[in-house]
Amino acid sequence: MFAVLFGLMYLMFIRPQSKRRKEALKMQSELGAGDKVITIGGLHGTVSRADDKTVSIEVSPGVELTFERAAISRIEQPTTAAEAEPDTSLDEPVSPIQETKKKV
Repeated sequence: MFAVLFGLMYLMFIRPQSKRRKEALKMQSELGAGDKVITIGGLHGTVSRADDKTVSIEVSPGVELTFERAAISRIEQPTTAAEAEPDTSLDEPVSPIQETKKKV
């Protein structure tokens, strides 16, 4: 009976947790300069340097913060996707208000 309970606990809790941990370690090891990341604290920034244990993130022009690799929660936009698509959202904002003119 205990073996069945332990087997069920393993399949429901231990195995999925170890799988998520392996994915997180893989993501953190692939960090590189230019990646847009989010930390576990919710800070958004761009990786400027990556060492063996630490990552420097530029959060605003001229402001760099250094974090442990384990503090990176996820990669928002990898370097290859950032290079492939230029950011055009700053060209000209689109107004949600439409002007209408009454014809007289």
